[in-house]
Amino acid sequence: MSEHHVVPVRTYVTIFFALMVFTAITVAVAYLDLGALNNVVMLGIAVAKATLVVLFFMHVRYSTRLIPLVVVGAVFFLLLMFGITMADYVSRGALGAGSAWPTSWEK
Repeated sequence: MSEHHVVPVRTYVTIFFALMVFTAITVAVAYLDLGALNNVVMLGIAVAKATLVVLFFMHVRYSTRLIPLVVVGAVFFLLLMFGITMADYVSRGALGAGSAWPTSWEK
């Protein structure tokens, strides 16, 4: 049987308060007008919060080396899918408005 790492309650409480602080910062930034940086700051805070949740609450920090590799692979493929989707979205208007190719009934 494998041994499990026992995480002290203090660690969970510390991470909980860190998440609450990040949530308060998110609310505060929502009331600021930073222009295009609003999205960047919000996404940065969201990534920091997600990292804390994955590392501590999902026990990735204390697991074998295979689990972080799987997490990194999943994040890589998520970013790849976002990149492909954004490339499609950005190039939608490149061929002009409407359908890109005329159909037989448009003659």
